[in-house]
Amino acid sequence: MSEARHRGLFEADMHVNPIEQFRLSFDEAMAAGLQEPGAMTLATATAAGVPAARLVLLRGFDERGFVFHSNRVSRKGRELAENPHAALVLYWEKLERQVRIEGRVQIISDEESDAYFRTRPRGSQLSAWASSQSEVIPGRADLDREMEELTARYAGREVPRPPYWGGYRVVPHSIEFWQGRPNRMHDRLRYVRQADGSWLLERLAP
Repeated sequence: MSEARHRGLFEADMHVNPIEQFRLSFDEAMAAGLQEPGAMTLATATAAGVPAARLVLLRGFDERGFVFHSNRVSRKGRELAENPHAALVLYWEKLERQVRIEGRVQIISDEESDAYFRTRPRGSQLSAWASSQSEVIPGRADLDREMEELTARYAGREVPRPPYWGGYRVVPHSIEFWQGRPNRMHDRLRYVRQADGSWLLERLAP
């Protein structure tokens, strides 16, 4: 097992800024050779409080928050339109570590969404048009046929970003770092954003 898995979390070692602390942890997860360190569970809820969760990919983070992209008329898109609050969980089994993020969700700018869309593989660009995400469809053949038609339609041309597809930013009000320890005596250190924008670091019982 890696040294990081046994090191534990101590208040004195934590960065005063949780975004920078996340950057350190994410770099460690990347260095550990995990297949998809940016995979994270996204939990949303309807206006009535009915929850749903699924995996999405972290596509960027900075002082403003944590970014992912999606079809905005999918189930998660509809739920975020009704109730713009979400929770994220990243789990890195090799490090026995997880990060929990809770906050309000904002739609990112068209310019940011366009810039990211241009970096996607062409097949992923086409699938954003082909798939009516979360909708019931007659069968796989219909999906494949739509993909073939779109491939022919945009042959030799740039694939534009669909108007219903784009990014979201989770603006955190709390970020918790969890580190596994023997005998389930785990470390849980949580940053909570204060009214003045600063962060309070507190330890939670495991």
